[in-house]
Amino acid sequence: MSSDSYFIGIDIGTGSARASLVAQNGEIKASSTKDTITWRDQHDHRIFEQSTNNIWEQICIAVKEVLTQSNIPATAVRGLGFDATCSLAVSDFEGNPITVTKGGDIGKNGDRNIILWADHRAEKEAELINSTGSIVLNYVGGTMSLEMEVPKVLWLKKHMDPALFSRCQFFDLPDFFTYKATGDNTRSFCSTTCKCSYVPDKGWQPDFFEQIGLGELVDGGNWKQIGASMAQAAGSPVGRGLSKTAAEELGLIEGTAVGSGLIDAYAGWMGTVAARYMENGQLSNVLPSLDESRHRLAAVAGTSTCHLVQSREGVFVKGVWGPYRDAVFPGWWMNEGGQSSTGQLIHFILTTHHSYPELEERAKQEGKAIHLVLLDILEKLRHENNVDTYTELTKDVHFYPDFHGNRSPIADSRMRGSIDSSIADLARKYYLTLEAIALQTRHIVDALNTAGHDVTSLYMSGGQAKNVIMMQLFADTCDMPVVLPKSHSEAVVLGAAMLGRIAAEGVTDGEDMWKIMVEMTPPGTLVAPAASLRVKKLLDAKYKIFRETIDIQKRWRQQIEEAMQ
Repeated sequence: MSSDSYFIGIDIGTGSARASLVAQNGEIKASSTKDTITWRDQHDHRIFEQSTNNIWEQICIAVKEVLTQSNIPATAVRGLGFDATCSLAVSDFEGNPITVTKGGDIGKNGDRNIILWADHRAEKEAELINSTGSIVLNYVGGTMSLEMEVPKVLWLKKHMDPALFSRCQFFDLPDFFTYKATGDNTRSFCSTTCKCSYVPDKGWQPDFFEQIGLGELVDGGNWKQIGASMAQAAGSPVGRGLSKTAAEELGLIEGTAVGSGLIDAYAGWMGTVAARYMENGQLSNVLPSLDESRHRLAAVAGTSTCHLVQSREGVFVKGVWGPYRDAVFPGWWMNEGGQSSTGQLIHFILTTHHSYPELEERAKQEGKAIHLVLLDILEKLRHENNVDTYTELTKDVHFYPDFHGNRSPIADSRMRGSIDSSIADLARKYYLTLEAIALQTRHIVDALNTAGHDVTSLYMSGGQAKNVIMMQLFADTCDMPVVLPKSHSEAVVLGAAMLGRIAAEGVTDGEDMWKIMVEMTPPGTLVAPAASLRVKKLLDAKYKIFRETIDIQKRWRQQIEEAMQ
């Protein structure tokens, strides 16, 4: 393929849609990000809804802007790829959006047709599914999350007129946008396997869907409402490429290759784990092999954090999603751990503290980011308390961070945060929050390695990667190097662009896919563990206490539930 070939990555995040134009060497030539709408329910905190129409409109604006910014003609764009949050999109069989909002309009045509990943309305449906003992549960760590698509589809069936339900198509969000772009209904293995209960090596499980009350989805083995029986590996060409209508709306050329999509975290994995890294100003000259990927855990950190690792054989980890075969590379398996609230938690801890207005004012006066002001305060406190590290400032305070439930490795949506007031107090609690997220990351890594993985390094992406204190905490707490991407904000959309190149070049082999990743991934920066022996002992002690808080919370909750019976 010509060196003047370009690819567009489209990343649909929780609050925005982003398009980036990427050269064959991975250089991002132009990017455009557009905010998207999320609807909440003031009477029900569990509800988060979006619109595929709104997101598509923003995607079209963003794609046209990157073409204009870069002055690169549409004819030079050889392929594009989509990643998106693992949210449920609903349309009819003509692709028109179907309302998912409870009330009189549910099931009718209307804009609000996405149940966002963070939506927790399907708690009872998830409990029913988890009581079945079905084989599908073996591939989600033993417990299906209410964030996945099948509980949400079941919730919709319970609240929708049967005649309206029967005309619905259900998509994991990345697959909806490849459908929107091409008119082809073929789904990805990433979405069907990771979020829709397609079992690796065994396929759809009719008995499971019959048991939970979704037997109509089986449709005599056609499965047309959730994507028929066909699925593709990441980057496989979808249909005949861009449809005429989609090409006109995007400002691209009809037939441009569209790669089978990925959930956003998996695109983050693709955009980071093949990186070489800078250490002491020197770039490693050893190109990483495909086999090396099984030692590199990708942590895609934003509102929440996902942890992904690849393996040659399926590894079953209690409380961790997967193993998922073919989710990215043909024949390879993936496990996915996660934290339901990380960036969101940091924001909550800061903005709900009574000293937050003082912090905002100080940041404004000093012309600094809030996190840098907090660092200044922590440094002052460190000197005043005559200690060497920030960890020692909070040695007697312990924080459990699951304010929005635990995704892994406990897999318990009912877990809740706990924390044991001046601006100095806010600074301490800020650092304590970072520490708790790092301790929970260690818990996930330990669960993976105990089950049979061999994770030896963390590859970060997302907004948290620019938080220097937090990244050092990860390295020290997990006792392993952390590799930061060249751009914290571009790794996921870069992974999506790689899907476009894989499709354009017709690549089907994992080794060739890995070569594209190595070629297109910019070098990262290594953060090595640097804790003193004293701090390492302190972090180890806090980790033991962290694990004890889980047992205590579960025991207390059981005692209360028994008392209420």
